[in-house]
Amino acid sequence: MSGSDESLAETFWAVTRRLRHQTKRALEPWEISPGQARALGVLMRHGALRPGALAEHLRIAPRSATEVVDGLQERGLVERRPDPDDRRATLVAPTAEGERVGTAIRQARATEAARFFGALAPEDRTELARILRLLRED
Repeated sequence: MSGSDESLAETFWAVTRRLRHQTKRALEPWEISPGQARALGVLMRHGALRPGALAEHLRIAPRSATEVVDGLQERGLVERRPDPDDRRATLVAPTAEGERVGTAIRQARATEAARFFGALAPEDRTELARILRLLRED
């Protein structure tokens, strides 16, 4: 299929697949899934959250968020603790190891993103970012 025969959507999905594979490779040293990395990143940005709030930030079902948190907790990257505002509720927070790993992952992803988008001229990166922000809006 030539470039002119490929639809915009097909091109977008091909680029998305390439970025997803590159991200997966960047996460290999920590043996962490992209979903777990996203959850850890949200917790590092927002601090301790209830599992339901984490699910909302990740735009996934609460049951899926529980599975992600379980995996991170098994690795010692997050902990569950009582919510001081409501003892019946639980908060999920990164551990010291989770903060360390999360910071390393953020740096590795930034390096990979710079490599991935480095083929574009600075003005093209700016324009792509602008367009993607428009498409991301709900």
